[in-house]
Amino acid sequence: MHPTVSVIVPCYNEQATIGLLLDALYAQTYPRERMEVIIADGLSTDRTREVIAEWQQAHPDLKVRVVDNSQRIIPAALNRALAEAQGEIIVRLDAHAVPARDYVARSVEALEAGRGDNVGGVWEIRPGGKGWIARSIAVAAAHPLGVGDARYRYATQAAVVDTVPFGAFYRSLFDKIGKFDEHLLTNEDYEFNTRVRESGGTVWLDPSIRSAYFARPTLRALARQYWRYGYWKVQMLRRYPHTLRWRQALPPLFVLGLLLLGVGSLFWGWARVLLALQISLYALALLAAGIHTAVKRGDAALAVGVPAAIAVMHLSWGAGFLWGLVHPPKSS
Repeated sequence: MHPTVSVIVPCYNEQATIGLLLDALYAQTYPRERMEVIIADGLSTDRTREVIAEWQQAHPDLKVRVVDNSQRIIPAALNRALAEAQGEIIVRLDAHAVPARDYVARSVEALEAGRGDNVGGVWEIRPGGKGWIARSIAVAAAHPLGVGDARYRYATQAAVVDTVPFGAFYRSLFDKIGKFDEHLLTNEDYEFNTRVRESGGTVWLDPSIRSAYFARPTLRALARQYWRYGYWKVQMLRRYPHTLRWRQALPPLFVLGLLLLGVGSLFWGWARVLLALQISLYALALLAAGIHTAVKRGDAALAVGVPAAIAVMHLSWGAGFLWGLVHPPKSS
């Protein structure tokens, strides 16, 4: 007998993609009668609820329920959905994601094989809009120069890792380590996986577990996203400072270097030389990445777009991180 599965989804104003997610869940190879979908909606102001209701009416053989998330933050949404979920296994997904047809089946298989306490897969990042900027952002979001050692964006080999996107786990895991931390507005997955590892558990990345993920459509939206990531990463590190990785430390150090050398260049010649050197080397690295990607993909626009997107990611993440150091949230 297949174990029962609850797919939990945080959601807010996702009328453009929630139908794609539900279609993908309906098409899963896992037995539909052993699945349910719990969507925790942050009281959406667009047509998200209507889209879900119309989909439910057309597909009554897949159980889909909507619960309110009045706090409108992701960890609260996950916890609201968990409170309603009945499945033996929890599969956490996102309203921006489109899982492969065997996503649930492969996740359950990995759990039953004992490969990890939380198992997840690789993102296939797709443009979140039309045009060369959206294409560039999607490519940059999976480029090693942009995301460092975040292996779930490009890995080809299964391995034990620090974190996975979304993840699947037995419901009993929550009895052991607790639910999602509602003090963190982002980084809730990484914090959850930190507790998994510190409790003696394993986080397992299997590239055969795949989902498409829609990147931000504009550089402005990308900047907001990565500023938020950097800011809330600091708040998580206040509790788990030993989890800081080199890829996370480099952007704030780079931004700090720009700030200090920028101020210093007003007074000292050596500071101007170092600032010029820092900017020049960084620009060359970005340019090389852009040209290589453009040639590899046969898309000339990526030569400009990818460097721009990576720079926005680095600068926004680094600035958010530094701001978080000096301006923690009031509840911290």
